[in-house]
Amino acid sequence: MRSCQKYFSVCLLALLTQAAFAKDASGPAILSATPGHGGAVTCTDSTIVGNVDSTGLRASVVQTSCTISGSVSAPVSTGVLTDFNSAYDALALTQCDQVLTGTLAGVTLTPGVYCFDAAATLTGLLTLNGPSNGIWLFKVGTSGTGALTGTNFSMVMANGGTACNVTWWVSQAATMTTSDFLGTIYAGAAITDTGGTFSGNALAKAAVTLTGASLTGCDSGGGRTAKAACNQGVGNGPEACDPGNSNQGNPFRSNDELGGVPGNPGRKGGNK
Repeated sequence: MRSCQKYFSVCLLALLTQAAFAKDASGPAILSATPGHGGAVTCTDSTIVGNVDSTGLRASVVQTSCTISGSVSAPVSTGVLTDFNSAYDALALTQCDQVLTGTLAGVTLTPGVYCFDAAATLTGLLTLNGPSNGIWLFKVGTSGTGALTGTNFSMVMANGGTACNVTWWVSQAATMTTSDFLGTIYAGAAITDTGGTFSGNALAKAAVTLTGASLTGCDSGGGRTAKAACNQGVGNGPEACDPGNSNQGNPFRSNDELGGVPGNPGRKGGNK
C-alpha cells in the first residue's frame, strides 16, 4: 500500500501545513514567532540558506560572521505568524500511530506519525526509510510538556525519502548539538542548533539561535532529492517520480503515485 494512502490523515495534514507557508514565493527557513514583537534570531559563525523572519524589529536578527542567502523580514507579517500558529495547532491534534521511547540510535522508521509522551533525548543514527512521497511526523511532548534534545544525533533518508517531508512538532524547546538533523521543526519554545547541519525549517514560538551551524531551508532546496526525468505519458508504470508534474502539488493526483501500469493508467477521467 502506498504511504499516502496508508497514512491519509498525516499526508493531508502535511499538505495543509506546507501550504500555510506557500503564499509567498519562498516561506521562512527560520521563524522566531515570539508574541508581542519579541522575536529574536541570533546567527553566529553559521550559514543560512533561505529566508529569515522574526516578529521583532530588524535589530532582532543578529548576524556575527553569519551568511544569510535569502531575505530578512522583521517584523514579519501577521499573515505568516497566523499561518505558523495555525499549523502548529493542527499538528498538535494529529493522532499518533506509535509511541516511541529511547534515543532512536540504530532505529529505522517507515512513514507515519510517531510520538514521545514527554521529552525526547536523541543520539546515534536514525534512518527514515520510505518513498519520495512518504510523510513522517514526530511529536514530542504529547502529554503536555516535553523538549527535543539531540546530541551527536544524525539522520539519513533511504529509498527516496526527502527531509522536507519530515516534520517535528515539539511542545517545548528543541536543542541540537553536533548533530545532522533532517526535517522542519515547529517548536513551542526556542530552537538552538550548535555545531551541526540542519536540512529543513526552524520555526519557533520563541528565539532561534545558530552557532557554528549550517541550515538549508526546504523552500531553498534543503533535503530534496533530485529526480530523474519521467516518462510523460499516462500509464507508463511507476517510476518513483511524478510524470509530467501530473499531481500539480497533490500526491493523490499523480499518474505514478496512483499505480498506473502500461495499458491501465493509474489516473482515469482526469484530475478530480
